[in-house]
Amino acid sequence: MYYLKVKDYFSAAHYLRGYKGKCEALHGHNWAVEMELGFDRLDGTGMGMDYKDMKRVLSEIMDPFDHTELNRLPLFFSINPTTENIARIIYDEAKKKLSEFGVKKLAITIWESEDSCCRYEE
Repeated sequence: MYYLKVKDYFSAAHYLRGYKGKCEALHGHNWAVEMELGFDRLDGTGMGMDYKDMKRVLSEIMDPFDHTELNRLPLFFSINPTTENIARIIYDEAKKKLSEFGVKKLAITIWESEDSCCRYEE
């Protein structure tokens, strides 16, 4: 299996409803998102997928989050914009956008700080 990974960034604010602690107040992060794809074969040029296409897909998914208050996005009206929920949402969108590329494995890792992250895969 060949594994390819790209990384992109977005800045956003959020708060956690129903949480007792500092994160119940509005605060921001510079989030890092890694998208890892697995391929069991390579194309005619010797690639699983062009990194350019991977970066485009990830950027398209993340663009609506950048420089926003996540709680104001319809995606987060009924769920908290936790790292876990954001990872799942990005995963679901990536899975749809990548369906034509022969991806065998997909994982999304989101870093909300240098030492705290969530990885989601199925």
